[in-house]
Amino acid sequence: MDNRRTFIKKAGLLTAVSIMPSCNLILPKKKEKLGVALVGLGYYSRDLLAPALQLTKHCELKGIVTGSPEKIPIWQQKYGIAAKNVYNYQNMHEIANNDEIDIVYIVLPNGLHKKYTIIGANAGKHVWCEKPMAMNVLECQQMITACAKNKVQLTIGYRMQHEPVTQQIIKWRSSKPYGMIQSLYAEAGFFSNPRDPKNWRLHKELGGGAMFDMGVYTLNASRYVTGLEPVAVTAKQYSERSAFIADETTIFDLEFPNDISATCKTTFAANINTLKVDCENGWYQLSPMQSYSGVRGTTSDGKTLSPFQGNQQAKQMDDNALAILNKKSPLVPGEEGMKDIKVVEAIFKSAANKSERILF
Repeated sequence: MDNRRTFIKKAGLLTAVSIMPSCNLILPKKKEKLGVALVGLGYYSRDLLAPALQLTKHCELKGIVTGSPEKIPIWQQKYGIAAKNVYNYQNMHEIANNDEIDIVYIVLPNGLHKKYTIIGANAGKHVWCEKPMAMNVLECQQMITACAKNKVQLTIGYRMQHEPVTQQIIKWRSSKPYGMIQSLYAEAGFFSNPRDPKNWRLHKELGGGAMFDMGVYTLNASRYVTGLEPVAVTAKQYSERSAFIADETTIFDLEFPNDISATCKTTFAANINTLKVDCENGWYQLSPMQSYSGVRGTTSDGKTLSPFQGNQQAKQMDDNALAILNKKSPLVPGEEGMKDIKVVEAIFKSAANKSERILF
C-alpha cells in the first residue's frame, strides 16, 4: 500500500450512494485476459499481487494508480505498463476512458476503501476491494449500491475462501465427517513494532487496529466454518503499548444458532495463526490458518491436509475474473464483506461498553 504519510494527505477521507443480477453485468470487449489496475502500490501490491498477476490465466496487470510519482518508472520498467495506463488519485476517474482496464483492485488503507471503490464503479470498472470491506455498514452499503448502479461486480479480497485447504473444511460443514460442530477457536495476529507513529495501522480512524487488520480473518473463519451468522457477541479490547491509538488486541466470543460458540483473538503483540474446530466425534485444525506460504490442516483421526502448492493470490484473482467473464456471482461479493463489518461494529460497541453482550 502507498506511502501512508503522503497518501493520506493526497487522498483524504470522503463519504459518498442488492446485489445486482449477474446477467446485468457490464462485460468487457472479448479478450483473453481482463486488465487489472492496482490502486495503491505498497507492500501487498508490490510483493504479492503484482507477482501473482504474472501467474494468472484470466487477468493481467495493465495499470496502476499511485500518489507516489517516484514509483511509476520502477513499475513501468518491471511490468511494461504503458504511460496511458498510469493514474494518480486525482485523475483516477479518467480510467473510464481506458478499454485496457476492466478491473480496479483497491489496495489502500481501510478508511479509503469506500471512496476509491465508488470512483472505480462510477468509471464503469469492476471492483476488487481488499478486506476488511469498509469502516462501517453504511459505507459497505454505499459501495454495493454504487457497483449495482453501474452494473459492475464488487468482490472483497478474502483470499482464504479461495484457498483449497480452507475450501475443504468449508465443505465439511455439510458432510460433517466429525459430527456436528460444537465450538471453535480462531486466532490471527503478528508482532508489530510501531516504530512509525504515522503508520495507518495504529490509528482507528484510518481503519487500523488489530480487529480490522487481522481480526476479520478469525471472524470470517467462524462464519464460513459454521455456515451460520452469529446471534450475539461479547468483546474486550486493549492496548499495552501507548503507540496503538487503535486496538492492539481484541478478544471476542460469538454465539451461533444450535448452541455453537466461537472464541476469537487477534493481536499486534504476538505471532498467532490457528483455527481449531471441535465436533461431536473429533476435531480438525488449520495451523497456520491464513499464511501466504501455505495453510496446513490436521484432524483428530490423523489426517493431514497438505498446503496448496499454487499461488493463493493468483487463484483468488483468476476465480474472480472468471466470475466476471461467466456472468456468475463472485465467491465473496460485497454482501459477504458487509456481514463481517456488521459484526465488527458490534465488537467495538461491546468492548466500549465493558464487554456488553450485543444481540443481532
